[in-house]
Amino acid sequence: MDQKNNGAGPKTNEHLANERTYLAWIRTGIGIMAFGFVVVKFSLFVKQIGLALGTTTNVQTRGYSAAIGIVLVMIGVLSIVLSFLQYRKTYNQLTRGTYQPSTLLTTILTGIIVLISIVLVVYLIQSVS
Repeated sequence: MDQKNNGAGPKTNEHLANERTYLAWIRTGIGIMAFGFVVVKFSLFVKQIGLALGTTTNVQTRGYSAAIGIVLVMIGVLSIVLSFLQYRKTYNQLTRGTYQPSTLLTTILTGIIVLISIVLVVYLIQSVS
């Protein structure tokens, strides 16, 4: 299809793709923050239920859930900030015609999420044994 018919040139498509990528990172950051919030609130909920029912368990409560949840919220905020910086960098490069792809943001956040996932798995294994 001829791009002259719809008024969108290659630069427009590149900028729109940059915006879609940015918005995807925003959704990812919000999702990570929401998961962290749920982890913290679930930890508080379990403590409140235990107090209300007057039950005691032999499992030691170390408070890792709250720390993990807070770290997840911070990672979500970090991903949003880094995605904005990446968006602006890409925008400037596209405007100047000097675009250089970078996987730094993806690599950093993937590493952090894998690390948090490992910590969660270890925590869950310890809590059931």
